Amino acid sequence: MTAMTRAELSTAPRIVVKVGSSSISGESSWRIPMIVHALAGAHARGCEIVLVSSGAIATGIPFLDLDARPTDLATQQAAAAVGQNVLVYRYQEALRPFRITAGQVLLTTSDLETATSRSNARRAMERLLGLRILPIVNENDTVATQEIRFGDNDRLAALVAQLIGADALVLLSDVESLYTKPPTDPAAEPIDIIAADADLEGLEFGATVVNSVGTGGAATKVSAARLAAASGIGVLVTSADLIDRALHGDEIGTWFEPVIQAR
Repeated sequence: MTAMTRAELSTAPRIVVKVGSSSISGESSWRIPMIVHALAGAHARGCEIVLVSSGAIATGIPFLDLDARPTDLATQQAAAAVGQNVLVYRYQEALRPFRITAGQVLLTTSDLETATSRSNARRAMERLLGLRILPIVNENDTVATQEIRFGDNDRLAALVAQLIGADALVLLSDVESLYTKPPTDPAAEPIDIIAADADLEGLEFGATVVNSVGTGGAATKVSAARLAAASGIGVLVTSADLIDRALHGDEIGTWFEPVIQAR
């Protein structure tokens, strides 16, 4: 049942939620229990939830005694190896009171472009969901060089939503909605709905990152949202702080209308 409007997020059977590094790492790690609380609420009503979470590199940085995000690939991979373990532990601890078990799934975009590995990934994800496990997906940053350097899991989240036939995709950001210009521009206006056939030419989506650990921005979210919407998946882009309202179908954020698929 594809969610055609934001309101239908409250009853959608299967939702992919993506959160970025800047929302849950460093001083922002306090958001993890808040995000989990919202996910647990949707899980309790029977929704199958998949969480795509960035943050492995950013979470691992303090454990390597580094002052900032590393620039060389080998150290990025080392930080990811350490941080992924800590990140999933934090999610699992937050899930424990709700008696929900997390399942770690590490992917690269290339895994979803090869027929055999794509089939394997889909089968594993379907089984996890069937067992009422909450899959936590991240890029396999210890081996995926291109994914470390470009994007922040937005495209991966769209591909995962396509993979499992999700009814909706929620891309969490640091701002409440997308704007016609960078939010710091006084002329910027929030965008409520982007129609399936909308022409986005002339819009100046800004790349806003609150801290130095995130690598994504509004432009990557627009690209990922259009990718998912084109395959018939409704997409909401909003702030991580509003995740509970998002999953209840409130009128917040920017909604990308899905393309109606021919039967």
